[in-house]
Amino acid sequence: MLEEAVSAADCVALQLANDADRYAALGHRLRSTSFHNAVTVARGSSDHASSYLAYLIMARMGRLVTSLPMSLVTLYKAPLQAAGLLAVSISQSGQSPDVVEPIRYFRAGGATTVALVNDIDSPLAHEAEWALPLRAGKEQSVAATKSFIASLTAGARLVAEWQQDDELKAGLAALPDALRRAVQTDWSAALEVLTPARNIMVVGRGISFPIALEAALKFKETSALQAEAFSGAEIKHGPMALIDEGYPLLIFATRGPAQAGLVALADEMRGRGARVLLAAPADVPSRDLDLPVAGCPDLDPIVAIAAFYVMAAHLSEARGLDPDKPRHLNKVTKTH
Repeated sequence: MLEEAVSAADCVALQLANDADRYAALGHRLRSTSFHNAVTVARGSSDHASSYLAYLIMARMGRLVTSLPMSLVTLYKAPLQAAGLLAVSISQSGQSPDVVEPIRYFRAGGATTVALVNDIDSPLAHEAEWALPLRAGKEQSVAATKSFIASLTAGARLVAEWQQDDELKAGLAALPDALRRAVQTDWSAALEVLTPARNIMVVGRGISFPIALEAALKFKETSALQAEAFSGAEIKHGPMALIDEGYPLLIFATRGPAQAGLVALADEMRGRGARVLLAAPADVPSRDLDLPVAGCPDLDPIVAIAAFYVMAAHLSEARGLDPDKPRHLNKVTKTH
C-alpha cells in the first residue's frame, strides 16, 4: 500500500502523457451535446472518485449529477430514461456486473457513456462508448491508492477538456510534482492520536468531502478503525451527540469557499473537548497537519489524499495490522 501510494505521481505522469487526443475528442463531444444532467456508476473508492467528478461537473459545468443506485437497473429493472444523459463509470477492475450492466443499459438507451477504468480490456471498457485508461498499472494492495488518485486525475482531465479551462489544465500538468511533494508530508502527529483510537469522524465539505469519504473507508479497511465521514455542514445535527472528551476528528480543510467554515468548526470542536486533527495548508495557523496544495484549488483533494495514504499505511502497522491484507476483503468484488 505504501509503495503504491508513493508511486501515484509516476502513474499520473504516465496518464497525462497519454490519450490527449482521446480526451480532447471527448471534450468536444461533451461541448457539442446538450446534457441536462449526468449520472455516475461506481462502488467503493471509485464511488468517492465519482463524487469528486460530480462536484467538478456541477460547480463548473452547471449540470446536476446523480450517483446511481445500481440496483435500480440490476434488480428493480426501473425504466430509466437514458436519452440526453451523460453516464460516467469509474472502476479499477471493470469487472463487477452491477457496474457493467447499467453502462450497457444507458448506452442502449441513447446516453453518452464514459468509462474511466484501469483495466482497459475489461467488460466495462468494452460496454462504454468512450473508454479511457487510468494507467495506474497493476495494483497489488487490496486497498486502492494509486488507482484512486489516477481516477481523480482522469475525472479532472475530463472536466478540463469539457470546459477548456487553462488553469485546470496547467494544474494537471504540474500534478505529478505536487504529488511527489505530498507523499513527503509529515503526518506523524496523527499517529499519536489514532494508534490507540477506537473510532473517528472524518470531516470535509464541498470538494474535500469525497476525500473524507475515502479516508473513512481506508481507516476501516486498513486499521479496523470505526470511521464515519460527515460534511462539515451536517456534523452539528445528529453526529454532534457522539462527540465527547478526547473524541478524534480528522478535518480536511482544503482551499476554497468551504475552508473558513471547516477551520471554525475545528476550533469549536476543540472547545467541546474533541481531539482535532485539522489538516490545512501552511497559511492556516491553527492547523495540526500540513495539507499539501496543487496548482489550482480544485486539484487540492488529489494531493491531500496522497499525504493521507502514507499516514494510513503507517497507522495500520502501528495498530499491529497489515495494510496490504485487510481482513475479509479481496481486490476484486463482484456484486449484482
